Amino acid sequence: MDRLKKKAGLLAENRSEATAEMPQGPLAAEEPASAPAMSRSVALLFAIACGLAVANIYYAQPLLDSMASELGIDRAAVGIVITATQIFYALGLLMLVPLGDLVNRRKLIVGQMLLSVLALLAVGTASTATVLLAGMGAVGLLAVVTQALVAYASTLAAPAERGRVVGLVTSGVVIGILLARTVAGTLTDLAGWRSVYFVSAGLTVLMAGLLFRILPREDHGKVPMTYPQLLRSVFALFVEEPVLRIRGILALLIFASFSVLWTSLVLPLSSPPLSLSHTAIGSFGLVGVAGALAAARAGRLADRGLGQRTTGIALTLLLVSWLPISLTERSLWALIAGVVLFDLAVQAVHVTNQSMIYNVRPEARSRLAGAYMIFYSIGSAVGSISSTLMYARAGWTGVCLLGASISGLALLFWGLTRRLTPA
Repeated sequence: MDRLKKKAGLLAENRSEATAEMPQGPLAAEEPASAPAMSRSVALLFAIACGLAVANIYYAQPLLDSMASELGIDRAAVGIVITATQIFYALGLLMLVPLGDLVNRRKLIVGQMLLSVLALLAVGTASTATVLLAGMGAVGLLAVVTQALVAYASTLAAPAERGRVVGLVTSGVVIGILLARTVAGTLTDLAGWRSVYFVSAGLTVLMAGLLFRILPREDHGKVPMTYPQLLRSVFALFVEEPVLRIRGILALLIFASFSVLWTSLVLPLSSPPLSLSHTAIGSFGLVGVAGALAAARAGRLADRGLGQRTTGIALTLLLVSWLPISLTERSLWALIAGVVLFDLAVQAVHVTNQSMIYNVRPEARSRLAGAYMIFYSIGSAVGSISSTLMYARAGWTGVCLLGASISGLALLFWGLTRRLTPA
């Protein structure tokens, strides 16, 4: 831990020297090419912290059936639990993430994690559907600390390695999302669904303490804005930056597809003839990790100017993956193959999106992160509620047709806009 702390301190000191000459106003757009490399150990710490934070949003997905039964929520409407979380996550992206360009990131990140502990405890002790929804809303609002960490990592990384660092840290995010299902399923079978949130609260306290020690104390290069001006500038970025708009819409579509799959997958797996346990259902998150790890190289391809090509290939794979996924009720092996392909594709596009966006305005990375992830959150919320409704009306075949349609729309949109932004 001491070695990590020294590396982080040295990195902050060097970064501070490298950025001393940078313009500090809101229109600054350049950064020195000689920024120091970010050590792999520090990048891994960021990835672990991101994975732990984002998992809080997704623990509920394999638990929807248990929550519905215990708290009296209709199965067709239980997707509202995920939707409420995503709506508040979107609010946090707009209201909290941009603060990273204005205030000390170390205090902001640690403070959000400590407040997350209280929200997790509220969910774990919820006795009614109303309390559960309120707690999940707070969890979603504060889970945006994930994007604060990703944006901070991109700032600490040297320009030539930004895609690699973003790829590594974002891999932690996706792995956290996927392992959330495995952890939640296992803990639920052992001690009930409430134990998931109590365990997460304990781990979050530990991570907050570690980050308080590791993150650089000094945080230079803040924009001279008031908070209202900062929020207005987020909307200005939408207007001024075509890369943000185009990549944001791609994020909306791929994560709508992502939520269509992962929100509703628990329903056919837990129903006859499969009738799998929570542990078995959660283990499918482990399958997705293989795809997420394989896609981490997408950041390096973006560093080499191959972002558009990577996006096109990944979106094609995303569309194709729905074919084996549609065979879930006939073959779990087909589902496994489809999930690996699916998560590889989603992760590759997501990493490429961020690598391209963070190069647009170096002084506005927290605002860019928040603005981009608003699209992600909207897509996730729409995908969550639409998938459970579709399953209630048309079964698993209807869900797969919905997911494939969204994936095909993403591929079409990329094809129509790929010449409008840099590679």
